[in-house]
Amino acid sequence: MTCDQKNSIALFLDSVNDFLGSGYASKKEYSFLDDSPYEPSRKAQAVEKKIDTFEVASDSLQRIINEVYVCTNCPLHKTRKLPVSGEGVREPAVLVIGEAPGAEEDKAGRPFVGPAGRLLDKMLSSIDLSREKQCFITNVVKCRPPSNRDPSPDEISSCMPFFARQLALLKPKLILSLGRISTQWLLQTDESISSLRGQWKSYQGIPFLPTYHPSALLRNESWKRPAWEDLKMFKAKLQEL
Repeated sequence: MTCDQKNSIALFLDSVNDFLGSGYASKKEYSFLDDSPYEPSRKAQAVEKKIDTFEVASDSLQRIINEVYVCTNCPLHKTRKLPVSGEGVREPAVLVIGEAPGAEEDKAGRPFVGPAGRLLDKMLSSIDLSREKQCFITNVVKCRPPSNRDPSPDEISSCMPFFARQLALLKPKLILSLGRISTQWLLQTDESISSLRGQWKSYQGIPFLPTYHPSALLRNESWKRPAWEDLKMFKAKLQEL
């Protein structure tokens, strides 16, 4: 056995022991209203790996992943590095949907892993949610638009069948829609996110709440307070259910 193989086995056993041993770390309150750093715990990272494995174990979800990986239905496949199908738990209480992968997501093949993703993790944590336990996170478009431009209507139309299949499989109780693009597309409207946020809507019979995209909150600090009010509404609705 080579040294690299021994190291890989040791890391695997350490992760399994970490996950099965003492469980999740005790909760800590995080507020996304301040600039304090948020990093997933080592246990959360181990769980995240197990979630990926569990997700792959589902033939239907795996079929979507495979089809997204080889999809050439729109021009975005020509410039992407990795498509981003989505990730999370198989039976989520909450489906989080954003716009499209950014540069970091394009490199990693995972949703919301850059600065906006770290803020999203803090936002979810502030209402006792996490991508490791209760959520599935995806985007209306699975490949990064060049230079992070808005995805075109044709690009979104090409990707929405994947989202429709994910939604049918996951059956979330609530949807949290992040930003203008996803919200306008779900509602088939051109109203601004400022006028739509904080109001309960319905998509295929599932209640959903639009709020500001984490990237927008990073650009405009004044939107964090109304986004916090949206999240409190979202938590109250989830508790009702």
